[in-house]
Amino acid sequence: MTATGKNLSIRKPGERMSTLLNPVPVKDVAVIQPRKGNNDPALGPDVLMVAISQDLARLSQIKSMGGFDQGFFQIFQMKDQTGAGLSLAGPFLGAPQAVMVMEKTIALGAKRIGVFGWCGSLQPDLRIGDFVIPLNAIAEEGTSKHYPVRKRNPGTDPGLNQVLEQALEQEGLSFRKGTVWTTDAPYRETASKVKTYRAKGVLAVEMEMSALITLAVYRSVMISGLLVVSDELFDLKWHRGFSSPVFKKRCLQAGNLLLKLFEDEDSQRGFLTKINSRETRT
Repeated sequence: MTATGKNLSIRKPGERMSTLLNPVPVKDVAVIQPRKGNNDPALGPDVLMVAISQDLARLSQIKSMGGFDQGFFQIFQMKDQTGAGLSLAGPFLGAPQAVMVMEKTIALGAKRIGVFGWCGSLQPDLRIGDFVIPLNAIAEEGTSKHYPVRKRNPGTDPGLNQVLEQALEQEGLSFRKGTVWTTDAPYRETASKVKTYRAKGVLAVEMEMSALITLAVYRSVMISGLLVVSDELFDLKWHRGFSSPVFKKRCLQAGNLLLKLFEDEDSQRGFLTKINSRETRT
């Protein structure tokens, strides 16, 4: 009992706390809503979210872009003749910050979102520098549950994924696609979890994708991702590749490809034109 006499639920030994909490009602309205401020830019539909600060800095300097400081992240915008050019947003670390970045970009106009980040391999045949396209994600983060969606296993957008796959194939760049594991606790990637997810065929571990996928479904926007393997955990030892020349080269290739894909000079509408042309051919 509380001091005011109201009943408290008591957690039984071994019972997960989440089972005691009422799910968020689908139509429950949040008190704080993402919105466009007076000094915020209006974004075009295509936004590339870049997780790592050095990748974001390099990509933002390839072409002339205007920068907008959002406090805990930045937006870089490149205008085209229609006023709806590519935007970059980041950096971010972990599901809560990544979701806040994505919420803001959606409020500013984003409809099709690409995610560029790093991941740790859980499979022996997935090595440092390899590319991963996440199709779905196992959520071991605390943000997704705050966005109630009716899809039991939400995934990235098949159309965006196919465009990304075709672009990689045209450049002769191999990749893997499948499930990733999203965690809030990189120092609790335990041996038992690594072995379990490795046996289930989960490709890699990272810190944002499950929450971003859930948010995309909740906000009815499209999302795809390209991750570069930065380290390996599959043999229950941590093999770091952050300084590897191969890893650095692959990050350059991935970033350049995504930038070109979103900001194709032959297409003023980026991803949307590519998806429409693909559907027309089929």
